[in-house]
Amino acid sequence: MILPFPAPEPDSINFGDLPEEIDALLQQGVAAYRRDFAAADALFRAALAAAPEQLPTYFCLYKIHTYQGNLDEARAAAEAGLLEGARQAGWPADWRLWTPRPGSPDGAGRFALYTLKALAFISLRRDERPQAEEMLDRLRKLDPTGEVGWPVVAELAAGVAG
Repeated sequence: MILPFPAPEPDSINFGDLPEEIDALLQQGVAAYRRDFAAADALFRAALAAAPEQLPTYFCLYKIHTYQGNLDEARAAAEAGLLEGARQAGWPADWRLWTPRPGSPDGAGRFALYTLKALAFISLRRDERPQAEEMLDRLRKLDPTGEVGWPVVAELAAGVAG
């Protein structure tokens, strides 16, 4: 499964409320990934070019590149998604300036926090531990209950240190 959303059917992913053509490109990309990474990448990039405001596309791109070990590409996609998520949430472009909000993160804000977690993981994989720790420290303040899953990455970071 690619996204943290429940799939309505076994063969499709629920990417949320997307334009039909973008959802179709993402569904095709998910199916292609199982057999043809280049085709999946091309489909996800086509979706991004057609609708750069659709956050699930960034997720698909950074996930597949992380899985493949293409960490430069994964980081580029995650950073672009982080900027778009922050823009949509009305937050500063620099995640270091984000402030805690009451309640559970949702919508674009949740996506931005989830993507910051992904960037922390990518930084760990790239042996950029200080960057990963800085992101995790910020997530501790922004999402103290760990709703976007950052504690898992923090445990990985602790394991790397130990």
